[in-house]
Amino acid sequence: MRVHYLAMAAIVAGLIIGCGGDKTSGESGTSNSAEGKKLKFAVIPKGTTHEFWKSIHAGAEDAATELGVEIAWKGPLKEDDREAQQTVVENFVQEGVSGIVLAPLDDKALVKPVEEAVSSNIPVVIIDSDLQTDKYASFVATDNYKGGQIAGEEVIKLLGGKGDVIMMRYQEGSASTMNREKGFVDAIKKAPGIKLISDNQYGGATTETAQKTGENLIAAYKNADGSLKAQAIYCPNESTTFGMLRALQDNKLAGKVKFVGFDSSAKLIEALGKGEINGLVVQNPYKMGYEGVKTLYNSIKGEKVEKKVDTGATLATKENMETEEIKKLLNPKKI
Repeated sequence: MRVHYLAMAAIVAGLIIGCGGDKTSGESGTSNSAEGKKLKFAVIPKGTTHEFWKSIHAGAEDAATELGVEIAWKGPLKEDDREAQQTVVENFVQEGVSGIVLAPLDDKALVKPVEEAVSSNIPVVIIDSDLQTDKYASFVATDNYKGGQIAGEEVIKLLGGKGDVIMMRYQEGSASTMNREKGFVDAIKKAPGIKLISDNQYGGATTETAQKTGENLIAAYKNADGSLKAQAIYCPNESTTFGMLRALQDNKLAGKVKFVGFDSSAKLIEALGKGEINGLVVQNPYKMGYEGVKTLYNSIKGEKVEKKVDTGATLATKENMETEEIKKLLNPKKI
């Protein structure tokens, strides 16, 4: 009898161990965390309406699928709602997500939430726009200063080194666009024949506010015959570029003044093909979202990651927009 009971105990123990093994293996039979739980990453954009963020979302989702992690995508509706983005970060920290990929709306306002996340053992990867702290694992973004320089050099080329230029800024506190503006201004300074006649007006976070600022600038610099005193215009992101395009179209000036912008959308690509926009500095938002998630994953796994990852910036023009390379950048995958 004693042998019989021992045999039965061994069988029961084996069953218990087997069930325990099934619980920790997960549906796929493997686990990507010490507790056997699926890693969950919060991906927080600056906003959710612009085409740029939809492409970042697609890249993040593809990386998550490849790596077997879960993505929670959430951000403020408008790109000027700092408090809403701070709250999103804080809520994800309280939830205890495995990590955060963040495109900070403000290089100062989001420092405290990010540092609190890191102190709670939640690693953070910053994408798109830099932050005034070094507590994050990596910064995955366009070299925005270089992108601004590319735009400035194209304006110099378009004007033959002579003329007046208007730059409509985006909004204060946005590190990415501030660097694009600085890069542009520094490039223009190298051409003594070019004068920046306006560089202190902000388009704001929406196409509507940017269009209003654009119309005000046109009214302030319009000649008696309806022409513009400036021979070229530069805008540093999708919303300011589209807002200015609308203002130029409404004033019958589209195509009559050299115009270089940043980012792409269906309407901007159409205007590029028609010659209403002369150049678009395009980023690689899909790659930014993909590399942001992948870098966070590698960091959590203990692998060495680069502190800064450049995802590239390229000039699209009417002449090169049909090449395979540029077409992919102008029309990145979106969600």
